[in-house]
Amino acid sequence: MDRRTLKRRVPELLDIVGLDAKSRKRKLREYSKGMARRIGLAQALINDPELILLDEPTTGLDPIGTREMKDLIVSLKQQGKTVILCSHLLADVQDVCNRITILFKGKMQTLGEVRDLLQVRDITQIEAKGLNPAQIDEVRQFMSRMGAGNAAITRPTTTLEDLFIRVVRDNTPSAGSNGAPAAQAGQS
Repeated sequence: MDRRTLKRRVPELLDIVGLDAKSRKRKLREYSKGMARRIGLAQALINDPELILLDEPTTGLDPIGTREMKDLIVSLKQQGKTVILCSHLLADVQDVCNRITILFKGKMQTLGEVRDLLQVRDITQIEAKGLNPAQIDEVRQFMSRMGAGNAAITRPTTTLEDLFIRVVRDNTPSAGSNGAPAAQAGQS
């Protein structure tokens, strides 16, 4: 890569991975593990490759950094890049991958589209927004008449990561100085 292209590409990539001008002047050994992950991704992208291999890209990142890394991986996919991700953080894999393979004891155990592999085929889910308690009871009665006496009517949940990101974005002052969730350990 010629020097001119390199000079243009380095600041662009550091911006993409979320490193500000101040942190760019530090020596690599002074970076935290999470910041080193970001630098590693910028290095992997320097030549604008079509194929990107990532090993544990979110290890060492706080929840916001994890979300930013996953958003960046999705962005790379949208640019037409092929991203191969290896991780034991299965929620991260589920969030960013279209296809997965599970290796166990050195052998491929399964391969397929994430949505197909995760779909529970013997359960039908019906979603409705804004039902009042009387309407919910009517749905229960209808389901019972249809022979689905064990039907569950519940409210959907989110992930802890999505909740944390929403809380931080909505209430920036409530986040800790390092962006970590504020929680207390204790006995219950």
